[in-house]
Amino acid sequence: MRARLAERLRALGHEPSQAHALQGGDLSEVWALAEVVVKTGETVATEGRMLAALGAAGAPVPAVHHVEPGLLILERLQPDRPTPAHWQAFGTALAQLHAHPADSYGWEEDHAFGPVALVNAPLPAQPGLWPAFWAERRLLPLAGTLPADRARRVERLAATLPDRLPADPGGLIHGDLWQGNLVFTAGRAMLIDPAVIRGHGEVDLGMLTLFGQPPEAFVQGYGPLAPGWRERRPVYQLHPALVHLALFGTAYAGLVDRLLDACGA
Repeated sequence: MRARLAERLRALGHEPSQAHALQGGDLSEVWALAEVVVKTGETVATEGRMLAALGAAGAPVPAVHHVEPGLLILERLQPDRPTPAHWQAFGTALAQLHAHPADSYGWEEDHAFGPVALVNAPLPAQPGLWPAFWAERRLLPLAGTLPADRARRVERLAATLPDRLPADPGGLIHGDLWQGNLVFTAGRAMLIDPAVIRGHGEVDLGMLTLFGQPPEAFVQGYGPLAPGWRERRPVYQLHPALVHLALFGTAYAGLVDRLLDACGA
């Protein structure tokens, strides 16, 4: 741990002498202390505010102890083995989050997955603007990183979104809900590492099922989905697949093409 960071932590009442590094991914450095987790990086203050917003909406998240530019201090969670009861309760909590009232689509701050920008400039929560948000803020920015033939397929799909996506879904979503961003504790499943926006809850469900499948207990807890969800799912899964392609290369090209095929693009 850098000397300046250790000095700042001591000033905030945390002893860094026993800190050890954790895997932080592309966005930040992460350190575990006795009772807290310390994250440093350009986006961690945004992450802290997003976690606080999720918590204020009733979602299960670690307590946010301190936020300042470049520094985030969170409650340290103690992982435990997940049970069907954990999964069912998490499904119920996620459905409640997705039903949270929204007066706009997007978020007040932009975010990023490493070098991949997430432009979140809000659009009013008016009929027809959710499909516009998903096209303009998620799919089309990544189309510019693709070979011409694949880019044209994404552009064709984006043009059809008013006919594919709900006009006015509302809701609050985690935004990067793969199973690695769930920590199961003795009490419940906790959400970490958000990329929050206001929008359609099926975005989270698409990401949660992109690389795996949650157990039936989660499905029972979440409850039934609106008609047409199977057709919408690949539309929502395409964005994280494009992010993986941009970050990690051609190993994800086949996934992108399969999702475009599933969308009929």
